[in-house]
Amino acid sequence: MIKIIVIVCFLLIIASLGTALYNLIVRKPEEHSKKTMQALTLRIGLSLLLFIFVFIAFRSGWIAPHGIGANIEQGRQVAQPNQQ
Repeated sequence: MIKIIVIVCFLLIIASLGTALYNLIVRKPEEHSKKTMQALTLRIGLSLLLFIFVFIAFRSGWIAPHGIGANIEQGRQVAQPNQQ
């Protein structure tokens, strides 16, 4: 479910960028600045929401790191056991 939300958000960000580009190229100068600004503002808002969502999902344990960064962290934990 989380993957679907992230993919949809990425697609909306790309669509917003496409809309901004379309408005910048096709529209008349009087019209394109307001429409372009709205599309880019929407893109920034979607990007922030995606970042916050991924941060909350990570902190809540819904997603976990994997790959190179996770292997490095596991190596650190093995080298330095928890001292209580």
